[in-house]
Amino acid sequence: MKIRNRFPGTDKQKHAEFVRNGWALLKEPKSPMRALALSVPFMIINLIVTIGIVSMFSAAPLRNYLPDSISFTIDLKSILGIVSLLLVHELLHFILIPNFIASKSTYVGITLFGGYVYTEEQVSKSRYIVITLLPFIVISIILPALLGLLGALSPFILFLIVLNSLSSSLDILNWILIWIQVPSKAVIVCNGTKTYWKSTARQTSSHI
Repeated sequence: MKIRNRFPGTDKQKHAEFVRNGWALLKEPKSPMRALALSVPFMIINLIVTIGIVSMFSAAPLRNYLPDSISFTIDLKSILGIVSLLLVHELLHFILIPNFIASKSTYVGITLFGGYVYTEEQVSKSRYIVITLLPFIVISIILPALLGLLGALSPFILFLIVLNSLSSSLDILNWILIWIQVPSKAVIVCNGTKTYWKSTARQTSSHI
């Protein structure tokens, strides 16, 4: 694992090798801003899902968590809460990456668009999907359900949970792209901003 202050760039030599060796290139948004724009519908869906979970499992009505007036106050508690959310979100991505601690091709860092976890390790489609969805499932579905049942859901914690829902929209977009384009029996690998996949069905059947 390495720490970097910017997202790794695409290696053109590796790209040529992947294409030559039969890896298919995933069709993805060509820029972070386009990806963000495409993820907006998923922000809305994620928000609806999280609010629905809160409404189902919290003993208090949803209006109890809403402020009487909208104001923005930046204090130490808010900063620490957001930083902690960022760390936990990325950690949940990170811990399921194969060989995540010893890997020399796995990176963590922060960009203008938030934190990121990146790996060049080959990952199966099913595992890649779990890695992608885990922060949203744990923080914005399971956590509000548990805290709601325990009566421990505060307005500030709900704010962080909702913030995670909104920021997870890019993860949901990534999941949709993988789910639609990549066969079930396939492995996925990244090269900077490009993602590649190769089906393992043929190799598996040849050994039977």
